[in-house]
Amino acid sequence: MVGLQRPQFVLFGSSIVQLSYINEGWGAILAHIYARKADIVLRGYSGWNSRRAVQVLDQVFPKDAAIQPSLVIVYFGGNDSVHPHATGLGPHVPLPEYIENTRKIAMHLKSISDKTRVIFLSAPPASEEQIGIHLSDKIDMVRTNESCRIYSEACLEVCREMNLKAVDLWTAIQQVDNWETVCLKDGIHFAPEGSRIIVKEILRVIKEAHWEPSLYWKAMASEFSEDSPYDPVSMEGKTVNVSEPDLFGDFPWE
Repeated sequence: MVGLQRPQFVLFGSSIVQLSYINEGWGAILAHIYARKADIVLRGYSGWNSRRAVQVLDQVFPKDAAIQPSLVIVYFGGNDSVHPHATGLGPHVPLPEYIENTRKIAMHLKSISDKTRVIFLSAPPASEEQIGIHLSDKIDMVRTNESCRIYSEACLEVCREMNLKAVDLWTAIQQVDNWETVCLKDGIHFAPEGSRIIVKEILRVIKEAHWEPSLYWKAMASEFSEDSPYDPVSMEGKTVNVSEPDLFGDFPWE
């Protein structure tokens, strides 16, 4: 472990998390926004459902860890919502069990520290047409937008019951015209525009949360942000502090 311990933001979920550092993904964007402020830690497991997540909670988030995360962003539900396979195999988890698993994940994360904040991402929409084009020759599954809606609403309801923050991805993504191809690359996983929507929604939740200390990026100190004679020199002959990510005016995040 390196020195200078920063707050940890852990991304915990299935392929939506594992793939979040490629293709201008939302994990990579968060790492950029929180550079010098927090460490974005990836715990993504492609193909996983909430049943598998519950089985490893103590390993991924041990209660006796010397340092606990400041924020955990959780995503499970899309794979759970896949229709049952005739073989009995596959990722499908019945809705009542998914609801209970979501509660178990939430309770565990709330128990590791009174300073650990939690945000759940609900199941995003799925484009059945695009799944057929891109994935039908690779995976034998039935994943419908309607089943995603049902599991998304279930996640959001658990969060309301437990007073947890949540992002309604199923609704947010579908606000975009032609979301099936603009926001998704294969009917399930995010294209760059979809990732930008996730980041916008996560930042909105963090900004509006009354957390102490605040985890909003503008409210967090940058590491080694003091002025230095070794900073770049402006055209006026003065040093320019370049520690903040929005210095050059091309930073689209609030």
